[in-house]
Amino acid sequence: MRIVLTLSLVLLASFAQAADLRFATEPYPPYGFIGDDGQPKGSAVEQVRAIMESLAQPPSYSIEIIPWARALALTEEVPNHCAFLAARTSEREQRFRWVTPLSVDINHLVARTDRNISARSLEEARDLAVGAQRDDYTVGLLQAQNFRNLDLSASFDLTLSKLLSGRIDAMPMVQTVLEKQMAAGVPIRSIAVLSRQQLGIACNRQVPEAMIEKMQAALDRLRISGEQDRIRRQYGLPPLP
Repeated sequence: MRIVLTLSLVLLASFAQAADLRFATEPYPPYGFIGDDGQPKGSAVEQVRAIMESLAQPPSYSIEIIPWARALALTEEVPNHCAFLAARTSEREQRFRWVTPLSVDINHLVARTDRNISARSLEEARDLAVGAQRDDYTVGLLQAQNFRNLDLSASFDLTLSKLLSGRIDAMPMVQTVLEKQMAAGVPIRSIAVLSRQQLGIACNRQVPEAMIEKMQAALDRLRISGEQDRIRRQYGLPPLP
């Protein structure tokens, strides 16, 4: 399996030469999704575009929506790749170069409202069947909290479908997405807070530090000017604290 993944990354890397930087995120509305025109959309996607387009001499770049495990693997193994929204955790700090924050979120452990689940804390929920995305940082958080009955999927949408169909008992979900799902009538509720984290762009360590500094300065300008909050409001998200 590792050989197949490595060969796939090598092939993808050959296509990567068409762009100086390649950004990837997972399908996770409203942060990232494919719009009706077939193009990547979302609050995080628009922030990345705004960052790159504001540079004095912007390099060529591309943005794609792919499964998170693949996005993170490409970022670790291919020099000109970056992944977002990535949680900036202590375990990941030295693995990537960082541009943050695109978002700051509280991550909840959620369950269906109509399931007879009495757990009201992480301690009480440890025996539940919990779903998450492969290589997502929440897997490490769950393991650190001694959750052992984990069901891993390729995407958020697949994990959510398992939750709604009763194949798993619970899953992690950031607060903004939880609120939008509930507002849309999805029958889910929070059991407990799993974590609080800063989310941003994680880039391969070979992306030049000078480029990271330019991207960070561009993001800082977006924040100071209010453009970041305008983009977030456009997708129904509150301003960052």
